[in-house]
Amino acid sequence: MGPDDRAIRELHSTWIDAVNAGDLARLLPVMADDVVFLSPGQAPVGRDGFSANFTAAHQRVRVRCHSELEEVVVAGEVAYTRSRDAVSVTPYAGGEAMQLAGHRMTVYRKQPDGRWLVARDVHTLSPVARPGS
Repeated sequence: MGPDDRAIRELHSTWIDAVNAGDLARLLPVMADDVVFLSPGQAPVGRDGFSANFTAAHQRVRVRCHSELEEVVVAGEVAYTRSRDAVSVTPYAGGEAMQLAGHRMTVYRKQPDGRWLVARDVHTLSPVARPGS
C-alpha cells in the first residue's frame, strides 16, 4: 500500500468519525470547493447545501455510520473509494432508530500540497426492511 492509498484510507476514516461526531468543522476542510453530493431522490448539493443539511439533521437525530471500504483506487491526481455503509439514525426526541444501508462511491482530488479532498460523493442508502414488515 502506497502513501496515497494510506492517505485516502485515513481520510475515509476521518470522514466517518466526523459524521458520527456531528463535527461539520472537521468535514469542511477536506471538501473541495466545488464538491458535489448525490443522494437518491434529491437534487445534487454542493458545500453549502451539504452544510445546511448536515447541521439540520444533527440537531434532530443521532447518526451512527459504519463504513467498510471495499475498494480504493488511486490513478494519478484522482482517486475513488467504494464502500458498504450501514447507518442508524435515532431521533433525539425519542422513538425507534431508522436503519439504512447501501453503497457509497467517493471521488477524491489530490491538491498541489499533496492533500486529498472529497470532490464527489454518491450513495445508495435506503431503509432496511425490518423482519415482519
